Amino acid sequence: MTPPLQIAPASGKLGVLLVGLGAVSTTTIAGVCAIRKGLAPPIGSLTQMGTIRLGKRTEGRAPRIKDFVPLAGLDDIVFGGWDIFEEDCYAAARTAGVLEQGQLDQVRPELEAIRPMPAVFDQRYVKRLHGPNVKKGRNKRDLAEQVVADIRAFKEKHGCDRLVMVWCGSTEVFMKEGPVHGSIASFEKGLEQSDDAIPSSMVYAYAAIREGIPFANAAPNLTADVPAMLQLAARTKAPLAGNDMKTGQTLIKTIIAPGLKARLIGVRGWYSTNILGNRDGEVLDDPESFKTKEESKKSALDYIFQPHLYPELYKDLCHVVRINYYPPRGDNKEGWDNIDIVGWLGYPMQLKINFLCRDSILAAPIVLDSALFLDLAKRAGMSGIQEWLSFYFKAPMHAPEVYPEHDLFIQLMKLKNTLRYMQGEELITHLGREYYD
Repeated sequence: MTPPLQIAPASGKLGVLLVGLGAVSTTTIAGVCAIRKGLAPPIGSLTQMGTIRLGKRTEGRAPRIKDFVPLAGLDDIVFGGWDIFEEDCYAAARTAGVLEQGQLDQVRPELEAIRPMPAVFDQRYVKRLHGPNVKKGRNKRDLAEQVVADIRAFKEKHGCDRLVMVWCGSTEVFMKEGPVHGSIASFEKGLEQSDDAIPSSMVYAYAAIREGIPFANAAPNLTADVPAMLQLAARTKAPLAGNDMKTGQTLIKTIIAPGLKARLIGVRGWYSTNILGNRDGEVLDDPESFKTKEESKKSALDYIFQPHLYPELYKDLCHVVRINYYPPRGDNKEGWDNIDIVGWLGYPMQLKINFLCRDSILAAPIVLDSALFLDLAKRAGMSGIQEWLSFYFKAPMHAPEVYPEHDLFIQLMKLKNTLRYMQGEELITHLGREYYD
């Protein structure tokens, strides 16, 4: 066993800054407020309900994760954020229509107290949205400095000891890494010149990372996973996680696909389609934003099935992803999956999955967990890409020389082993020979 890491205590207040106070953010905030009051259980949150096995199975040690590692308590969290609309979090939550009115009214004062700061926003990157609560500046460098000023003012006003930022804004148009992203110097020059290759999400990421604040990207945008941001994070010791939180259909894929692969069942085709009617659905109705989401959703199967190792089972897999904006459904997303599989002697079979889920209900505990674990990483001196948090993301950040791990169960093992490593506990290999030798 290795000695435990020196982890600074989770003393004082933790400010959680959310970019975009829409359905996901307001559901997260309202949920935390309700849980603090004992009005609801934190279902879906590994930090609040999850346990972790320590030592051998015969020892019977399985504490709650929140009792094992020094996480910030929910009572110590202060929320804030930015949005292009001016309404407070109570009004925004009513607009989102995720939570019932009676439930919102129980935490109304806390929600009404949170009003969005003016946002960095450019409609070229999110074409289906426009709003009045938007910053103006000489260039993108000026906008970044305004975000830094917001961060510092929030921290002082609320007496926060530490901060975390999570991008919960809309999916931006598809972008690829370019020369401006190659170094801190080229990126800062690009900010000065308002380079088109720097979307709004990168302005926020730059501001947070420059301040040494942990940053997570809950959308599939090209944001913090470029060399300039990684270099800056190394300099300021900021932990990073992303991209695109794993909630509905991709969550199901990362549960089902590892099982098929484990049993060496072939897959000829996987057709996925979604309908949703919230703001996310409206944004994804734009082909350029959908392209960003499509790339994020489609990559998981390739990495899980490893067709280069199992060509006869997965090489010719036809993978189709569709997302359809359907306003009547609101936040109640519905996903259909048709999976054409192949068994013994080449006999065809099928799986049909119909997942009727609530997008923001699945996302909210992930936002909370990401914020709390990133704060833990910062206090443990762990900076840069936090691959152990890939459990939460569709397109997890990873070192350039390795492939990303998408198998949900391997991701969970990696997460829990990282927690054991932090506390100097024996890593669990599941070998178990000692019980039989």
